[in-house]
Amino acid sequence: MAVNPDKLNAFMGKAVGDIGAALSANMVLLGDKLGLYKAMAKAGPVTPAELARATKTAERYVREWLGNQAAGGYVTYDAGTGRYTLPEEQAMALADESSPCFLPGAFQVIAATFSANPKIQQRFKTGKGLGWDQHDHRLFEGTERFFRPNYLGNLVANWIPSLDGVEAKLKRGAKVADVGCGFGASTIIMAKAYPTSTFIGFDYHKSSILTARKRAKEAGLKNVTFAVAKSTNYPGKEYDFVAHFDCLHDMGDPVGAAKHVKKTLAQDGTWMIVEPFANDRVEDNLNPVGRVFYAASTMICVPASLAYNGPALGAQAGEARLRDVVMKGGLTRFRRATQTLFNLVLEARP
Repeated sequence: MAVNPDKLNAFMGKAVGDIGAALSANMVLLGDKLGLYKAMAKAGPVTPAELARATKTAERYVREWLGNQAAGGYVTYDAGTGRYTLPEEQAMALADESSPCFLPGAFQVIAATFSANPKIQQRFKTGKGLGWDQHDHRLFEGTERFFRPNYLGNLVANWIPSLDGVEAKLKRGAKVADVGCGFGASTIIMAKAYPTSTFIGFDYHKSSILTARKRAKEAGLKNVTFAVAKSTNYPGKEYDFVAHFDCLHDMGDPVGAAKHVKKTLAQDGTWMIVEPFANDRVEDNLNPVGRVFYAASTMICVPASLAYNGPALGAQAGEARLRDVVMKGGLTRFRRATQTLFNLVLEARP
C-alpha cells in the first residue's frame, strides 16, 4: 500500500488538533465549575496568582489551566506582563449563562458520553439500546444548560412568531403541552413570555420533572405545571399548541407520539417540532455541525430510541424523514417554519 506522506502529515495534524480539543473539554468543565471564567470576565487581565486568589484555588493548577486556555485561543496571554485575559466574545460564550451562545453545558454532555462509552461499546455488538434515563446525571444538567441559551435567544423572539397564528393565540390565552420537556427550560421560557396561557410540561423521566417543578417554583410561575408522562399517553385534550423540543428523534415510537399529538390537539391547533438541523442526505451533513450531531446521536439519540425498539431516527434525521413521521401520525399539513444553524423548526397541523 502506497502512503502519501503529505496526506498522512495533514491527517496527523488534524488528529493532534482533535486530541487537544478532546483533552481541553475537561479544561472547560474546570473553568465552568470552579468559576474561573466568571472571575476572569469580571477581573480583566489577571496573573495566575490573582485568579487563584479570586477563586480560592491553587495557583499552580490555575497556571497550567491558563496555559491550555491560551494555547487553544480561549484566553489571550500578554508575555510582557504575564497576564491572561478572557476576551468579551469568549466571556459571552463561557461566563454568561443568560447569553444565547453559552457553551459549558455542551461540555457536560461530552463528559456524560465518555462515561457512557463502555456501555455503548457493548451496544455496538448487541444492537440493543441505552435509555436516556440510564445515562450519567451530567447528561440531564448539561443538555438543559446547552439548549436553554438557544431557547432563550430564539423561542419567543423567532420560532413562535414564525408559526401561523400561534403567537396571537398565546397572547390571548392558550392551552399548551410541552412534551419531552426535561428540566422544563422551554416550558418556563414560554410561561414567562405568555402569562395568560397555561402550560404543562411532560417527561417520562421522573427526576427531570422534579427539577422542572423546582425551577418553576423558583421562578414564581403560576401558569405552568409538570407531570410524569410518556409521549404516547400524556393526559389532556384540545391543546391549542403542542411542542416537542429536540426530542422526537430520540423516541421509541415517534409515529405513536405523532398520533397522540393528533388525538390531543384542537382542530385548529398547531404542533411545533424543533429538531437538530440536518439535510436529508448524508453527504450534505458532512460539516462541523453534522460532526457534532452524528457524534451525539451515536452516543445518546440512537441508543435512546433503540432502547424502546424504535426506528432510531437519530439527530440527523432531516426534514423528509420527520415529515414522514408526522404524516403517518395522521396530520395533514407540514412545513418548515424557520431554521437556525443548529435547528429545524417545523410546523404541523391536523
